[in-house]
Amino acid sequence: MESEKTTTLNLIFFGPYIRPSYPILLLIFTFLAILFLQFSTRSLFPLSILLDQPPQPTTCSAFFHHVPPRKIIKSIVDFGAVGDGKTSNTQSFRNAIRYMQRFQNKGGSQLNIPAGTWLTGSFNLTSDFTLFLHHGAVILGSQDPKEWPIIEPLPSYGRGRERLGGRHISLIHANGVRNVVITGENGTVDGQGKMWWELWWNRTLEHTRGHLLELMNSENVLVSNLTFRNSPFWTIHPVYCSNVVIKGMTILAPLNAPNTDGIDPDSSTNVCIEDNYIESGDDLVAIKSGWDQYGITMAKPSTNIIVRRVSGTTPTCSGVGIGSEMSGGVSNIIIEDLHVWNSAAGVRIKSDNGRGGYVTNVSISNIRMERVKIPIRFSRGSNDHPDDGWDSKAVPRFKNILISNVVSVNSTKAPVLEGVEGSSFEGLCFKNITLLGGALSAKWRCEHVAGFANGVFPVPCPELLNNGTSSWC
Repeated sequence: MESEKTTTLNLIFFGPYIRPSYPILLLIFTFLAILFLQFSTRSLFPLSILLDQPPQPTTCSAFFHHVPPRKIIKSIVDFGAVGDGKTSNTQSFRNAIRYMQRFQNKGGSQLNIPAGTWLTGSFNLTSDFTLFLHHGAVILGSQDPKEWPIIEPLPSYGRGRERLGGRHISLIHANGVRNVVITGENGTVDGQGKMWWELWWNRTLEHTRGHLLELMNSENVLVSNLTFRNSPFWTIHPVYCSNVVIKGMTILAPLNAPNTDGIDPDSSTNVCIEDNYIESGDDLVAIKSGWDQYGITMAKPSTNIIVRRVSGTTPTCSGVGIGSEMSGGVSNIIIEDLHVWNSAAGVRIKSDNGRGGYVTNVSISNIRMERVKIPIRFSRGSNDHPDDGWDSKAVPRFKNILISNVVSVNSTKAPVLEGVEGSSFEGLCFKNITLLGGALSAKWRCEHVAGFANGVFPVPCPELLNNGTSSWC
């Protein structure tokens, strides 16, 4: 009986061989060695190839440098807050942050927001700090404008974006901080923006509306795994920042809510925006760098920005836009794996006379669109300037813009490429683009642009049929 078991095992593992041969032993040893190296170093080659598993998605999250667990952990309840959705907790939040400031460079701190609805006005963050929203937690923006104080305008804008003078601070605000995490178990930050939208619609707004989250002059920040909704103005606004990661976010606003952009990196470096879902009354993502002469003077560009695996809808604007405030320059941008539907535009570059600046080294690829009115658009002519000091001779420059691997179905119009007269275009390239659903007579509309096209349907405008070659293509 025992010999029968032995024979069976030999047949299972070694076929007809009673004793394994040296080549088979060597093969088994090699396979075990590969497994050992794979699990001990994770650096030999992807084991997913051997096991027929899908590879892990590409990520730019390494822009955020890991921070150790925080030394001090407190709940907002420890500071007297009440989560009934009616009691103002503004002072509790401000007292909590004041307490947490003690632990900068001393192990850091974490403020937990438990389940409940926590009404508050604006509050500032501190360095070496984590804001953690548990499942069922809602931070609710106050309806009292006085709890959104007025602060100085951004120097690269020269004034409030909507009104002269200062601007309302964001609900959650950070200036000059480092090593900050804003995360949780899909908790919610709700700006209750309707009051602010009505001020805009009624033309009674006195100062520029506040953001839901603004990060200024800050570095090494992670925003993840939360729902942000009903922002008064742009939802997440990193400005003059570096090493910012925004991932796994759900950002929602009514589709008619004015200027409720999802994420607007502005004059910032090393920004990773990936795996986010956005519904908005404006651009899902808009890359900016200052406004006319103020942005030109400050000359702080947006560079090394990656937008990846973003999906959503906006009936009035674009999936991803560059500009129109791009006067400090925009460079080294990667936009890929974008999914947009029921929107005015898919990809849009916006500029104008007076902007100056540049847009260079931009790669936009793997874009999927459904029912997008104008899939690709370059636009101008907003006639939107901070004051009378703008220079009409300051025209933007465009170089090395690649748009490839785009499919759009049920489009109603062909691309519109309106360049700025007198500006320069070098290396404008379109490859592997299929746009379906428009009228057969629909044609690309191009003005003041030039470049190259290959594998594009319908046939692009003559300005893109240059027979030459481009190193960027």
